[in-house]
Formats: sequence, C-alpha cells, structure tokens
Amino acid sequence: MRLLRFPELTGRRLPHFFTLREEVSPQNRDLPERLKAVGFPLVMVSAEQVHGAGVARVGRADGGKVVPGADALISGESNLTLVVRVADCGPVWLHCKKTGAIGLVHSGRKGSELGIVPATIRAMKKDFGADPAEMLGLLGPCIRPPHYDVDFAAEILRQMKAEGLGEIVDSGLCTASDPERFFSYRREKGQTGRHFAVLARG
Repeated sequence: MRLLRFPELTGRRLPHFFTLREEVSPQNRDLPERLKAVGFPLVMVSAEQVHGAGVARVGRADGGKVVPGADALISGESNLTLVVRVADCGPVWLHCKKTGAIGLVHSGRKGSELGIVPATIRAMKKDFGADPAEMLGLLGPCIRPPHYDVDFAAEILRQMKAEGLGEIVDSGLCTASDPERFFSYRREKGQTGRHFAVLARG
C-alpha cells in the first residue's frame, strides 16, 4: 500500500495516512486489513458523504458503521479510526492539542459552499471544548485550478482562517495534475478509483 503522510500531523503524534493511486483501487472491504498492516485501530467509522454539511460525533460504539448524512466525523476517543474517501474533493484533518479531539472532513465544491469545515470546527468546540487557537487544520490533495474552475481549496483555507485556527497547512497537492499518484474523478470522467483519508488519536 502506497501512503502519503504529513509531518505536521506526525509531529502531533496523530496516526494518519492518505492512500496513493494503485493499479486496482482499494475498496472499503480492503481497509481493515490495510489498517492492521500499519498498526492502526481496527475499529473504524466512515462517513456516507452526501456533499452536505452534516457532522457526526462518533466513538468506539459506532465501529463498523457508515454514518448516514455525514460528510465529517469528530471524536474524542482513542482506539478508533476515522475514514473518508475522495477522488478530487478535499480531505481535511483537524486536531486540537488542548483536548486531543480529532476531526476528518470530506469537503468538495458543494461542501465548501455549505461550510462543512467551519461546521466541524464549531462542533469540536461545542462537544469537546476544543480551542481553535490550539487546533491544526490540514488540507490534503484535491483538484485545483487550472484543472477546475472553482478554487474550493482556497475557500477551505479561508474558512479555517476565519475560524481562528492556530495552525493551517495546505498540502498544495492537486489530484488532477499528478496521474502517477492520484485518482481524479474529473480528469478521468468519473471512471476512477478513490483514495482513503484516515485519522486516529495517538
């Protein structure tokens, strides 16, 4: 399994990864074995991903579920892996150093217009007492101009800044410009695989 990791998340001791392109796109059923291979908690929760602004608080009791209506997952529990899938939309990893709370967001054009990232940050504040000044927000690989006419990546970064996040990181990676590493729904006209974005508490 080819994986991408980010030093900013590693520096906070957050188990995470983003799967890179493979000849055969991995499926949801493949993920438990892959998590086991790299030492992740096997209890995992996924979001349905409806391109909306639904945020779900999850815990170990939700293990194995695909949460309906959710495009973002938040948790304050350890031994739990959060999962979203993308192929041009933006994965956003969130962490509060003060509380240890984590969030994982699927934010494409529609989700960014609806404010899924701010909604997730506010849910982490409400549910866990997260402090934006102690939070890291990291935007992973997604489609960007000139390959797409809407710069929702810039909007996600603007939204995180507006919420007062203490550390904002943009991977700067464009899924449509690097076919060796990334699937791209738009570039491949819908006939493509998906990437897993994964996050757990350290």
